[in-house]
Amino acid sequence: MIDNPMSGERIVIRESGEATGGRRLSFDLFLPPGGHVPAGHIHPVQEERFTVLAGRMRFRFDRRSILAVPGETVVIPAGRPHWFGNAGVEVAHARVEVRPALLMEELLQATARLGQRGHVPGTRLPRPWDLALVLLKYRRELAVPHVPAFLVNALLTPLAWFGRHSTEDPEPPRPR
Repeated sequence: MIDNPMSGERIVIRESGEATGGRRLSFDLFLPPGGHVPAGHIHPVQEERFTVLAGRMRFRFDRRSILAVPGETVVIPAGRPHWFGNAGVEVAHARVEVRPALLMEELLQATARLGQRGHVPGTRLPRPWDLALVLLKYRRELAVPHVPAFLVNALLTPLAWFGRHSTEDPEPPRPR
């Protein structure tokens, strides 16, 4: 189980990427009322499929907003900026499939660790250098929407350098 205090997400892995030969990662996602991913994001080469099992979830992508209820499936194609959150007063539960798996399970664990580490004072947001380390390490799994990759890399590399040299638990970017 992966608990992310930043977003409120609770993730229970059903099928790991390793178990599927990297074809997919499958997990149950639980979001409390008001829970949501911290920001819009992109999975450059992965499709995400959410099947709502309980509660209501709001998705934003392609300049539209979708309210999904139990039994409905929302597919986010690779490369599409998106955001999602709980749109109801009860815990939202969705079955999520990510194809291909890549290092998504590792990314989910890393972002949960971000939520447990230091924060920007007065917020639940991670320290910028910790976020830079994660974004650079998992750039095939996660990207910033509407900003060219070369610019993101140019801006985040100095922050990541600072993070590697100033934190107790650095996660250096892995060559790909």
